[in-house]
Amino acid sequence: MSRKKRPSQSKRSQFTQRRAQRKSREAKRSRRQTNKDTAKETLNWFFGLDDIFSHLVFHGNIKWRASDLSRMALLFSWSEKVCVTDAFPESVKRCKKLGFAVALTTYQGFMAAMASYVHIFIPLLILQLQRRMLEVGGEFGEVAGFVPIAVDGSRNSAARTVSNEAELCCPTHGQSKNAKNRKKQIQLPDPKPQTWLTLMWHMGLRLPWDWRLGPSNSSERKHAQEMVAEGDFPDNTLFCGDAGFVGYDFWNSILEQGCHFMVRVGSNVRLISENMDWQRTGDGLVICWPKDKQKRQPPLSLRLVSVKIGKTKMYLLTSVLDPRRLTQDALVKLYKMRWGIEIEFRGLKQTLNGAKLRCRNADRLYAELHWSILAMAVAELLAIKEQVSAHTANAQAKEGAAAYTPKKRSLSKTMRAIYDCLDELKETPELGEDLYIRLAQAVTDDYQRNVSKKARYRPRNSKQKDLKAPKVRKIERDERQRFRSFETKNAA
Repeated sequence: MSRKKRPSQSKRSQFTQRRAQRKSREAKRSRRQTNKDTAKETLNWFFGLDDIFSHLVFHGNIKWRASDLSRMALLFSWSEKVCVTDAFPESVKRCKKLGFAVALTTYQGFMAAMASYVHIFIPLLILQLQRRMLEVGGEFGEVAGFVPIAVDGSRNSAARTVSNEAELCCPTHGQSKNAKNRKKQIQLPDPKPQTWLTLMWHMGLRLPWDWRLGPSNSSERKHAQEMVAEGDFPDNTLFCGDAGFVGYDFWNSILEQGCHFMVRVGSNVRLISENMDWQRTGDGLVICWPKDKQKRQPPLSLRLVSVKIGKTKMYLLTSVLDPRRLTQDALVKLYKMRWGIEIEFRGLKQTLNGAKLRCRNADRLYAELHWSILAMAVAELLAIKEQVSAHTANAQAKEGAAAYTPKKRSLSKTMRAIYDCLDELKETPELGEDLYIRLAQAVTDDYQRNVSKKARYRPRNSKQKDLKAPKVRKIERDERQRFRSFETKNAA
């Protein structure tokens, strides 16, 4: 005959059961990492075990370490706060929770340090970014046997302050270059202050490779030429640009580095041909050799190709002379991939709210934009690292798995995963909800659309007119002699 439990025994048994369940849950949690652990691991992976700033020597009064300030600046740029003065205390709290040293405790000191040393930190961190990209890139590091780097420029607005207007506004806005027409010309209103961003973008990994900033009247071609001269690129790098990246000096600077290029050209480009049959074949050798360069500088032997993208006929000029190494199909594929850099600009301006920069001082504004681009690039790098790893594991475990491409990576989902992790650093996420898995799953949707999203980013050629061809003339007799002499010297 069973005995009925007394109320005290019943309560004790319920308490025992709850305690056992709680211990079981705690044991399971202990086997899982907290958000703090995963966030710290990802940041330490990017910065590396070795201090990349160890060789730098600062003023004796500086108490902070460069690595601590860099981690703090990255967390500052990963804040969702609208005002920079609100983002700073949030980054201080996150540094403390993650166990990182707080480099500076005041907003003014922090921004002054960022503005003063951005020219030292950013180049070193760009090199670190490039190293990590080549580590995780795998099969996506090359396309058609080349490392394709797109180049393009864009503008970001800034607040109307005395400092921003003095630095960023174009001084010749609304003025004619012709002195006779200046009086007749209607004076336009003062322009808004804007920064000019020239970006180099890895087309295979779809990640920023390098960048330069300047006022609104900066030359994107000059920025690109500086990056080519100062950067360290693989030998099989192929720079891809639109019609703005033309000219003997620019192309020659790329060839001097041992790299190649491919650009779209139009009627503003003048070339020379030894035989004019390239128009018949649509693929032939030409020479770029302006009259003022012919005495001292060598001719550039190039290849002009006529292609059709969609319904539009256009002309691509490349330094890869062998059509077997770079076919017309590969040229079309690479030119289409180049359009992805416009999506990168859109992500910076819309997803990361960088369309209008927040700082009211020009030096700090440049630092803000530098760190915003780096923060976006690091976030995308972390996502592609997890996605490539997950794709490799799935391909090994399951034959016939869907092919992965970096084009499927979603910046908005990537940033949401990082924001949620940093907002709840002390929490232990549920199974399948940690930062690594969420980054691996930060891809675009697969449902079919009635209208392609490409139309949003690519300017339309409404009348489907063919673009004008570059002006190609036949080589002159004296030019042919000089050309042969240069060929003889190079052969020797």
